[in-house]
Amino acid sequence: MVSGFRGSRKSTPFAAQVAAERCADAVKEYGIKNLEVMVKGPGPGRESTIRALNAAGFRITNITDVTPIPHNGCRPPKKRRV
Repeated sequence: MVSGFRGSRKSTPFAAQVAAERCADAVKEYGIKNLEVMVKGPGPGRESTIRALNAAGFRITNITDVTPIPHNGCRPPKKRRV
């Protein structure tokens, strides 16, 4: 469960922001100030997560997209004919 959100509310920018703030509180205990952010997949929470971490006082040094891209892997499902 993402920060107490269930169902379709998990994939909202606000849920991503709350999760990033919780993560920031946990990381601050270790005295970390610089972050390298790795985002995976498209979604509504990508930008709001980075904004929330930035607002929490961290210095974001690097943002990397680690979305898995197949090198001609599995065959996609057949197209729908309506």
